[in-house]
Amino acid sequence: MLPDGERLALYQRLPELGPRVLFFTGGTALRALSQRIIAYTHHSIHIVTPFDSGGSSAEIRRAFQMLAVGDLRNRIMALADRGVLGNPMVFELFAYRLPKAESQPELRRELQRLVDGKAPLVRRVANPLRQIIRAHLGVFADRMPDDFDLRGACIGNLILTGGFLSYNRHIDPVVFTFSKLVEARGDVAAVSNENLHLVSELEDGSLLVGQHRISGKESPPINSPIKRVYATDSMGSPKAVAVKLRDKVRSRILNADLICYPMGSFYSSVIANLLPPGVGDAIRARARPKVYVPNAGVDPESVGLGLLKAVRTLLHYLQESCCSPARPDELLNTLLLDPRHPAAKAHEEIDQIRQLGIQVVEARLITDESWPYYCPQRLVEYLLSLA
Repeated sequence: MLPDGERLALYQRLPELGPRVLFFTGGTALRALSQRIIAYTHHSIHIVTPFDSGGSSAEIRRAFQMLAVGDLRNRIMALADRGVLGNPMVFELFAYRLPKAESQPELRRELQRLVDGKAPLVRRVANPLRQIIRAHLGVFADRMPDDFDLRGACIGNLILTGGFLSYNRHIDPVVFTFSKLVEARGDVAAVSNENLHLVSELEDGSLLVGQHRISGKESPPINSPIKRVYATDSMGSPKAVAVKLRDKVRSRILNADLICYPMGSFYSSVIANLLPPGVGDAIRARARPKVYVPNAGVDPESVGLGLLKAVRTLLHYLQESCCSPARPDELLNTLLLDPRHPAAKAHEEIDQIRQLGIQVVEARLITDESWPYYCPQRLVEYLLSLA
């Protein structure tokens, strides 16, 4: 029976012994779920795409030729234990953005006040975290190019960037440090620590370099389906490069109790995580539930992408990342589908999905209050019941 009340009660009593549920994820789609899952397990794993090329991330990446840190920051904060004294101040500081309407000289003065610890947002943070934040922000300020545009810059991203530069351009130490300092009840890792960008080839032949080109936020929504996505090392060229699978990511996959391909931006959040060769091999080697949760809301990236095509696309990239042929059910064996989901009436497509060896589980994930999106609490309960 799902959800499993007894199992959930056990996890809630002992979250420090909870299961290792691994998510291939990107932006903000799992923020609410992440905030809830820590009540049941302190061991969820979040493999995050670092390819964001829009907003303030674009300016940071342009200036320092580095991976995007915004989604890493977002997930660390979502997993933080909000009961720890001082954390609310950290959340506020990390989420704060410099005004867009101020002049560059005034923005630089405000940044310096933050570095000096004179700004109220910094003064309210307790030591030793305040000292670490000031040190990393100071490194950023010292190395910031003269033409850096601070308008709308997220302070949390600037702090993580300073940490990245402090640790000789390694992201893992700064993620580890801040995860410990804010008591993050989960594990966050970038799928790649290289300075790479996402390229989308549309069915009409267009090549769009940069994740922001398909998100529908900073650029007009795409009107042709995505044919394929791959990585490049330059915003000025669509030339494909390989994404190396990090040993740390492989190890996390091999130790997961459940692997989830969740809702969110289908290509830039989920598929982008599957680009490194070897991801599929690691997933296949883990004989655990491998669960797909299709989008319930509108995803600008999913033009022309029905449920069956989404499953086949997911399997295609998973199989492409295997060094030898793999059965579909070795890579994806469960699909959670709410009866209120638009695809629930596509009976022929659902039958074809079952013929691939994938069980389709009816899961009441959409409530009247959450409609048309999933209820994060319900989704947590179903996933943990399967783990």
